[in-house]
Amino acid sequence: MKPVSQNGGLSRLKFVIKPNGPLPIGRSTFFAGVRSGRYPAPVKLGPRITAWRDEDIRKLIEEGIPRAGLATKSGDRS
Repeated sequence: MKPVSQNGGLSRLKFVIKPNGPLPIGRSTFFAGVRSGRYPAPVKLGPRITAWRDEDIRKLIEEGIPRAGLATKSGDRS
């Protein structure tokens, strides 16, 4: 497992989301969040190569992963 860098850098998707990455979400959920602005936008390195800034992923982890629209235990929606 490649850890998210502490001094800047880029990480491919497999090192950002589960099972290898720090974010416990699936691929389709992550891309839906990117489209909605909930998760950070990627950096295109080539026509078929996409990565995310490690600093953006660290910030997302530190601030907490937004749970917009998910039902809480009490049944209320956030």
